[in-house]
Amino acid sequence: MQQLMEMDLAAVAGIRSEQVNWRFKGLPSSTFGRTVGEVADERLDLFADEFVGPLVVLDEDALAHNLTTMAAWCEGHGVRLAPHGKTTMAPQLFQRQAEHGAWGITAANASQVRVYRAFGVSRVLLANQLLDPAALRWLVTELDSDPRFEFSCWADSEAGVALMSETLQELQPGRPVDVLVELGAPGGRTGARDLETALAVARAVDQSPVLRLAGAAGYEGALAHDASTSSQAVIDGYLADLRTLVLRLADAGMLDELDSAIVTAGGSAYFDQVAATLAQPWPLPVTPVLRSGAYITHDDGFYRGISPFARIEGVQPFRPALRAWAQVTSRPQRDLALLTIGKRDASFDEGLPEPQLLRRRDGAVAPLTQATVTALNDQHAFLKLGPEATVRVGDWVGLGLSHPCTVFDKWQLIPVVRGTTVVDLIRTYF
Repeated sequence: MQQLMEMDLAAVAGIRSEQVNWRFKGLPSSTFGRTVGEVADERLDLFADEFVGPLVVLDEDALAHNLTTMAAWCEGHGVRLAPHGKTTMAPQLFQRQAEHGAWGITAANASQVRVYRAFGVSRVLLANQLLDPAALRWLVTELDSDPRFEFSCWADSEAGVALMSETLQELQPGRPVDVLVELGAPGGRTGARDLETALAVARAVDQSPVLRLAGAAGYEGALAHDASTSSQAVIDGYLADLRTLVLRLADAGMLDELDSAIVTAGGSAYFDQVAATLAQPWPLPVTPVLRSGAYITHDDGFYRGISPFARIEGVQPFRPALRAWAQVTSRPQRDLALLTIGKRDASFDEGLPEPQLLRRRDGAVAPLTQATVTALNDQHAFLKLGPEATVRVGDWVGLGLSHPCTVFDKWQLIPVVRGTTVVDLIRTYF
């Protein structure tokens, strides 16, 4: 279980052969008919080569920094990383995560797993129960056709275990499906609400002829939403319970047949606490796995305020890699401008876009002060202006974005830039 994940590099490289056309918003019309690879290699300029706004881009230097920073931190703290792929749904970025030591990729539903498998991802954690007979039928085909494919899903109820077992027994898989018993907490999301319930679920998995108990899983991020001392105490208490669950599973002999039990938690907000608890010495072979996904781009909002690296001394913080550019299309009042960006283009669920830069029509760029986005419509942003703001119709505004998980799904092809030069294009599959 210690080897790193693999991918079908030829399939990922094949993305560069896809033809660019009108489906990909923001791209210059002059690129239509050429391939993704050809356009990426042309080194176009965002403002000189007829890109149209609004446009969301990724900063190459920030991406590289975040990838290397997280890889080094995980290695230094004795944890594996199976980043949540739902953040980007971008196989090109999955490949870069694999190149930086990713142990696997996490999914939220069966459709995401199918995308991963189309690009040969060899190890997947499905952070959910898998009860749909159609999805289970597809999964059995994948497992039977590829002995290198490792898959684990969650279970948090005996009813769910019974449904999985009933379907799988009809399908007669060539090998059992690995399951991690999920521990939750009152007020959380999914997961058994106490240790005794979790143990009962684990026993049901252990007794199923078509399932194999592979360890335990949890998600601490639903239990707190800030970096306060009280929130961190809640997280520590939950993680202690998760550790206790694994030890009780081992004491009951339910993990004896494993080379190494998986124990996994960790979003992008409290992964330092997860590592501190789950990477402590164990009396049995254990693979502790983080599932942080948003680290690869970080953000200018929610994660900026709650990321562990913002409060740990001696660690370089992640850098925000996402930026949106939108044009000022109207200034109907002295204290108001409208931008050509809205809910169809940018995240808004964990904070509104943050105005950062002002680019004049002559190319001059300066920090944008006395400006705040106060609301988004479908295709407009309301920019509140202070009395000294010099924003003009036709100017471009560079915006920081919060919560990357709800940005990527709005863009099928995202330019990667150094400065204003495009150095790559990232394809997403939502």
